[in-house]
Amino acid sequence: MLPSRIFLDDASPETWADLLPTGIFHGVTTNPLILQKAKVKCEVSSISKLVFRALEEYPIREVMCHSWGGSADSLEANAAKLLDASGAQSLVIKLPLTKAGITAAHRLRGRDDGIRLCMTACYSRTQAIAAAALGVAYLAPYLGRMTERFGKDGLLECLAMQEALSNMRAPTRLLVESLRDASTLFEVVKAGADGAFSAEVARQLLYVVETEAAAHEFEIVACGEETTCLVDTIITAHSSSADY
Repeated sequence: MLPSRIFLDDASPETWADLLPTGIFHGVTTNPLILQKAKVKCEVSSISKLVFRALEEYPIREVMCHSWGGSADSLEANAAKLLDASGAQSLVIKLPLTKAGITAAHRLRGRDDGIRLCMTACYSRTQAIAAAALGVAYLAPYLGRMTERFGKDGLLECLAMQEALSNMRAPTRLLVESLRDASTLFEVVKAGADGAFSAEVARQLLYVVETEAAAHEFEIVACGEETTCLVDTIITAHSSSADY
């Protein structure tokens, strides 16, 4: 089983500066909604600058950017422009799992089988079949949205996709997006899949109250000061607050 990868689902420079230097992220993922939130225009020049910045300034290996256009021709053309403008082998193009997106993916793979693609907006386990057949690098289901908007068991659906990809011996990695908490991320990576998540979930990984209390106590002792049950005191003080 290959090691799981985790991605930061964000395009904000402030969030990148805060979290990417930790070195735990394989890459960053974006889409038009994430770009809009970060006030980045969904156009080739703006996106290519974003890609360069991410790869040059931070210890990550891949950046995922979404192509756009309602037809296979438009999706293919915009993807090709992004690839040409970025010139980065670390750029992964995201395409929707529509008929047009699947067709565009097939054409792009025909141009160069080294092009890395991620089929996204996946809501059904059966869609894993198409992604595996294409031989794309990633398949990205939206776990949280499946559960919240459509009443599905999103985790169960994603675990079924992971099993199918494994049984089909596909080169496609399952990249589970729309993760709402670190506990669900744990279940995803335990099954061997990758995860993409927000800054909020990232901070759940990086800040655990018991660990913060223990580290603080170590610092006090290291400075030669006395401490008595500081961990218990801090944990008690946080017991009524939201979980980290």
